[in-house]
Amino acid sequence: MRMLRRALALILLLILAAIAVVLYYIARPNLPLFDKPQQVHYLDQWNEQQRQTYYYTPQGTTVKGLRYDWFTALELPFSQEKFASPDYLARFGFLTDPRQQPSALNPGNLPVGFARHQDDESGVQYLDITCSACHSGELRYRGQAVRIDGGAALHSLASTVPTLKGGSFGQALGMSMAFTYYNPIKFHRFAKTVLGENYDQDKDQLREDFKAVLDRLLGTAYNDWHRGLYPTEEGFGRTDAFGRIANSVFGDAIDASNYRVANAPVSYPQVWDIWKFDWVQWNGSAMQPMARNIGEALGVGATLHLFGEDGQPLTHEQRYPSSVRLRDLFTLEETLKQLKPPTWPEEVLGKVDMELASQGRALFAENCAYCHAPDPVPRDQRLAPARDPEWHMRIVPTRIIGTDPTTANNIADHRFDIRKLGWQKSELANLDVKLFGSDLSEVDFASISSAKGLAYVTAYVEDRAYRDAGIQPRERWRMDGYGLAIGVQEKRGYKARPLDGIWATPPFLHNGSVPNLFQLLSPVVERDRSFWVGNFEYDPKRAGYVTTEFQGGFLFDTSVTGNGNRGHEFRDGCRNEGVIGRYLEPEERYALIEYLKVMGNESMESQLQPAESRPWTPGPSCQNNH
Repeated sequence: MRMLRRALALILLLILAAIAVVLYYIARPNLPLFDKPQQVHYLDQWNEQQRQTYYYTPQGTTVKGLRYDWFTALELPFSQEKFASPDYLARFGFLTDPRQQPSALNPGNLPVGFARHQDDESGVQYLDITCSACHSGELRYRGQAVRIDGGAALHSLASTVPTLKGGSFGQALGMSMAFTYYNPIKFHRFAKTVLGENYDQDKDQLREDFKAVLDRLLGTAYNDWHRGLYPTEEGFGRTDAFGRIANSVFGDAIDASNYRVANAPVSYPQVWDIWKFDWVQWNGSAMQPMARNIGEALGVGATLHLFGEDGQPLTHEQRYPSSVRLRDLFTLEETLKQLKPPTWPEEVLGKVDMELASQGRALFAENCAYCHAPDPVPRDQRLAPARDPEWHMRIVPTRIIGTDPTTANNIADHRFDIRKLGWQKSELANLDVKLFGSDLSEVDFASISSAKGLAYVTAYVEDRAYRDAGIQPRERWRMDGYGLAIGVQEKRGYKARPLDGIWATPPFLHNGSVPNLFQLLSPVVERDRSFWVGNFEYDPKRAGYVTTEFQGGFLFDTSVTGNGNRGHEFRDGCRNEGVIGRYLEPEERYALIEYLKVMGNESMESQLQPAESRPWTPGPSCQNNH
């Protein structure tokens, strides 16, 4: 009997030791060291006031109810160092400036995109992570940093599933909160900082409120882990945004049977010039600017109430209260209209080879312009006649472009049962939603697509928010974006956008599977099958991040579902299965890269010399070859 007790005790100790090891590594994530740049260079994309407005205007997101002063007071699990220290948050890839100081817009001296908003009823100030956190980029070169406003972020933000080999902001935040809650010494310091002279009277309520937020974070992590919802690790600079919002709205808020595996992370697209696009999102599925921004806010954590306190569907007039902030979203949209694409900073990244760039311009006309040149259309052909210019995007089917189809297929194929919402088609017909390529009569509430379902939810949220804010129809027309309806189209393809500033947005393709422009212009066999992500150091010659192994990096494996690096390929032979152009000699690839560095920069383009350009040709399709 004694031996049995000893054996059981030993097993218990081993289990506790294993749990302790797991917690230790989760609480101490394997992150890159932050090599603070000597200086951050800001390009002439807009003025400083517009930049700060973009960085710190709230959207109404709440991070599970986390309060701003809690976040700034939180400590790391194994030290008294603040979790919100700019240098620590920079290790996750969030953007800071060595010269930044607290300000009225950023009192906590937090990274780009960490804003705050005050709840109108309670007066509580919540941490509000905004679009700028994911749509701001930075390149570093020889100790200098170049900020790319509106560019692609390279942070590890979204992952909620605990891993030992790499850390994300979400799991690190949860661990810091857990260690604070369960360590009375830490919680005492935390509560003193938050409450000040109100410590004695409010500490118990603070502990209760803090535990509620912690439970939501840990509950989300457990749900995502045990259901296996996100099997493809996102790493730095990616998230399965569409899959996450679908799981949040249809799974969390409606019915657990609606959870779907989201295995198609995408990079954060650059946002300059998007106000000119007829369709946005990687698959060209959204149209109205306000609806696009509301959807983004809901995806990042804005609150949304789909049912009443009794669990019953809300009546038509009661649908659907949320925390989205329409006037702030409109401010952000109007500010983004002023954002210019970045221009190549020769003083930091080196001189452009103008002779090579001149050859590159001719190569661009031959090989790239057919899909990527801006396509402004006359007023009578625009979706929004008042928008000038309006560029029509070419949505290239996945069977032609050949790039990883998982994202497009998931959006097209996933279906959800939303009958609990109690919708009637007669009500939906009065919403400002326009379906392209389908009809409301075809909508099945037992099996609705994510794009259609989210469009109608967003329409209800938008209507309710406009009513609550007292915004009248004339102003709403302007705030929606040129009076556009909430358009929905569902295509198995990806949009080919204009390429001004593309040099500043590595890695490439929608899923970030190609590390630099040189490889993007190469045959697939010449592309890296795996490479390291998370290093901001830039390679000016190949136009991409340095991808050699480094401490805390994420190994991107292109053999994993959703990570494929095929397609958009230039090689001789038949133009099918993702081959879109002829083979480009290495010198031709470099010439194209040099041109892409100056494209859209009028002063530099004017210095280019004429070069002979061969006409674009679709090439041999070889459809009958076997």
